[in-house]
Amino acid sequence: MELEAIPGVGAKTAESLRSLDDPEDALRRGDVAAVARAPGVTDGRAARIVRGAIRARHDDPGGFLATDRATEVYERVLALLQERAVTDYASQRLRTFYPSAAESRIAEVNEFAAAAMDRDPDPEVLDALAGVEPLSPPEGLAVRDRCLATTDAETYSEAREAFPELSVEVVEDARGLADLARGYSTVVALDEAFAGVEVDGDVRVEPDALERPEEVVPERVLSFFATNRDRIRAAVAVHEAAGLDADVDLGELDAALEQLDADGAVAGDDELDRLSTAVDDLDAAVSTAESVANDRLREAIQERDVTIEGADLLSLVERGAGVDSLLSRELADEYAAAVDAARDHLVDALALRDGEASIAEQAFDDSPTFPVDHDPEAVSRLREELTAARDRRSAERKRELAATLADLREPTRELVERALELDVELAVARFADDFDCVLAERGGRGFDVESGRSPILDVAFEDVEPVDYGVDGVALLSGVNSGGKTSTLDLVAVVVVLAHMGLPVPAESARVPEVEELHYYAKSQGTLDAGAFEATLRDFAGLTEGAARKLVLVDELESITEPGASAKIVAGILEELHEAGASGVFVSHLAGEIRDQCGFDVTVDGIRARGLEDGELVVERSPVKDHLARSTPELIVEKLATEGDEAGGGDGAAAGSFYDRLLGKF
Repeated sequence: MELEAIPGVGAKTAESLRSLDDPEDALRRGDVAAVARAPGVTDGRAARIVRGAIRARHDDPGGFLATDRATEVYERVLALLQERAVTDYASQRLRTFYPSAAESRIAEVNEFAAAAMDRDPDPEVLDALAGVEPLSPPEGLAVRDRCLATTDAETYSEAREAFPELSVEVVEDARGLADLARGYSTVVALDEAFAGVEVDGDVRVEPDALERPEEVVPERVLSFFATNRDRIRAAVAVHEAAGLDADVDLGELDAALEQLDADGAVAGDDELDRLSTAVDDLDAAVSTAESVANDRLREAIQERDVTIEGADLLSLVERGAGVDSLLSRELADEYAAAVDAARDHLVDALALRDGEASIAEQAFDDSPTFPVDHDPEAVSRLREELTAARDRRSAERKRELAATLADLREPTRELVERALELDVELAVARFADDFDCVLAERGGRGFDVESGRSPILDVAFEDVEPVDYGVDGVALLSGVNSGGKTSTLDLVAVVVVLAHMGLPVPAESARVPEVEELHYYAKSQGTLDAGAFEATLRDFAGLTEGAARKLVLVDELESITEPGASAKIVAGILEELHEAGASGVFVSHLAGEIRDQCGFDVTVDGIRARGLEDGELVVERSPVKDHLARSTPELIVEKLATEGDEAGGGDGAAAGSFYDRLLGKF
């Protein structure tokens, strides 16, 4: 996919997207989270880019939501979908669903929605989803104990690009290699010419190292899995709870993750733990071993009476001998025992093996002295031996674990993506369950909704009365104030928007026309001035072009100007739309007057009011076909006339006669 061909993506944005590992794949999958990782791309911008990519793929020109009110209905429906997503990913992913006129796009989402509606939003699955997030690359990975070396400038550049985690050095000869070996635990020489060169230290000649990144820098794989360990485990839990198939052995993956610390180090290896502990505890163990020897030797001295004859003492003094000589002469066995105890403690405390124990024994000299002190050089040699053994073991285990995890990386990525996509499906399933939805049919002229209930009303959905309504062509919808005319228009708009998104609609059954644009005009707040009135008429003039592919919903257009002129204007607009083959509904309190002005037999439907009870309207929410509904004033006058008739003579009769005459005016 050519990035610049995506609607709304210019050269700068395309360059930003190219910094992603695989922008085309992210766009194909609709992965808003991945696209949002591009520099300078926000979540909202990423959703628009993904929608643009979808439009490009389906040759969709866009523009279905042709008015502000139509867009508002879409945003409210989208919000209801997003409320049912558990993960941020799914919430953003749902923003890529939009109403379209492209048949292939609608069919694509229809297939997705049909499968989603078969899903069971199990609470256990939803709980597991709470821990799932898109996988993230590790940040700031740097390996300090290893470097690459080469004599070639071109190889140097390639290595720098291939291994940003490592230092890459240019050397001239084996001497330069030896210098590096003194500063790094491991040096990887990239030139074949170094084969056979003997250099002290861990120097490896690996000309093919650039082709084996996981072996040269196993930390790259380990850090990736350590960074995402909790997310991966959450995805595993989702698969297990939902019974999803996986392309990876979940037991093998979990076992591999068990061998990994949160910081990317290898865990659960007894030998590595032993060596790491020995290095960390060496100084403390040596100090304690000294105390063991000195405590034993002090105790031995306190328990013995040492007698030295004068001639012997004079001889020792003349030779410059001190306490060491006295120890050697009088307490040789006790000193040897004390040193043996110190050595045993050091070996036992650090769990040292044969070769290591031999070096440890040299930490305490056999020559008597008091207090007993360790040999710093011997301790330094022991430290170097333990550190080298630890690093060798760590590198070996890292390479082994990285080799295992490298093979699991791609199926693990798919595992997490599948869990996140499941959340998208479950959001649609929960929406369909919560609002009693079905997939709508598309085709024909006008629309037909059976037992539809609007989810965007400001009342609990279970309290919304179902509505049946259908229109063939254009129609007027009449009814009393607060009788549900605007709610009916909202319901139609919701059904049409969802159907063209390819998603289920809140009805027992529904058919919508295959339109390219939805024009929904909300009720105007008061009479417009001349300029605004002129602009509104221009909008309606544009509706006649291609009107057969448009659905027009209008709420009380008469409010834009004086009542006397409104009926004529609305009648004229209806005539134009009728002749152009459009479908639509105009809500109006002037339905009778508009019908009289129309040059064709316009359909007038009505939301019938049964009357007033305790000052409240009682209405039948489903519009009645070919019925001009009575207005609220008429109902009130009728109620008063009835009460006057029931009151009998006197003032009641006079009032009743007045109300009867008023009622006769309707």
